[in-house]
Amino acid sequence: MSSDDRLTRFLARAEQLLERIEKILPPATPQTDWSAPAYRWRSDHANGWLEAIHDPQVLSLDDLLCMDSQKAAVIRNTERFLSGHSANNVLLWGSRGTGKSSLVKGLLPACKERGLRLIEVDKDELLRLPAIMREIADRPERFILFSDDLSFEASEPGYKPLKAALEGSLSGLPENVLIYATSNRRHLLPEYFSENRETTVVDGEIHLGDAVEEKISLSERFGLWISFYPFSQDDYLAIVEHWLQQNGQEMNEETRLQALQWATQRGSRSGRVARQFAIDLASR
Repeated sequence: MSSDDRLTRFLARAEQLLERIEKILPPATPQTDWSAPAYRWRSDHANGWLEAIHDPQVLSLDDLLCMDSQKAAVIRNTERFLSGHSANNVLLWGSRGTGKSSLVKGLLPACKERGLRLIEVDKDELLRLPAIMREIADRPERFILFSDDLSFEASEPGYKPLKAALEGSLSGLPENVLIYATSNRRHLLPEYFSENRETTVVDGEIHLGDAVEEKISLSERFGLWISFYPFSQDDYLAIVEHWLQQNGQEMNEETRLQALQWATQRGSRSGRVARQFAIDLASR
C-alpha cells in the first residue's frame, strides 16, 4: 500500500472519529439576542441560555381591573427600580386567577422603552440562578426575574438558591436585577397542622418551631408582599363587562345571568374566568 493510500485511509478514519465525537458533545450555547423585551431561561444537562421572546403575550395594565392598590404598589416599586433607586423583591400571593402574573407581565408594554426586560424562570431552573445573574449582571437593561406559580415541597432543593439570591449570600443580586414571584401560598412551602405542635411558650412569648421558621424565612426575604383575594360578585361582573366591551358587546340582563352561571360552573369568580366567559360568548 502506497503512502498516499495510507494517508487517505487515515484521514477517512479520523473524519469518522470526529463525527462520533460531535454526536456526544453538547451543542454550542446560543448567543443571546439582546433586542428582545422578554426571555425564557432554557438549559440542558450542560448549558443554559436566554431564549428571546420578541412578541410576549401580555395584557395592558389598563385591562387589569379591581386591583388598584396591588397595581399601584407594583408600579411604584418598579418605577424606583427603573430610576436606579433601591427597590424590593416582590411576592404576589393569593387566590388563583386574580391577575398576579398578568400584573407582572403587564409591566412590559408600559416600561420596556425605559429598559425593563422580563426573564421567565421556571421553578426547576432556580438552581441556575447564579448562572443567570452572571449572564445579565453587566448589561445596561433592568431585569425582572419572574417565576410564576411558585411553590415548593419541603424536599425540593430549588428554594435554597432562591433564598441565597434574595438576601442570603455575600454577592446578593446585581444592581440591575429584581425577583418577582407569584404563588397561591404565602410562605411558598406547604404548611402542616402538625408543625404547630413544635411551637412553645417561654415567659409568655411564642416561639415557633424550626420547621415553621424555615418556611417563613423564605417568604420574608421578599421585601414586598402583595395579597390578592377572590373578587366579589360586583367586581367579577365589572371585569366581564370590560371584556365584553373589548369584543364589541354589551352587558345586559341575559349576559349577566350567563356570566354568573359560568362562574358557578367554574367554582370561581376571578378575572381569568371573566375573560374566558367573554371569549366564549363572542364565539357564540
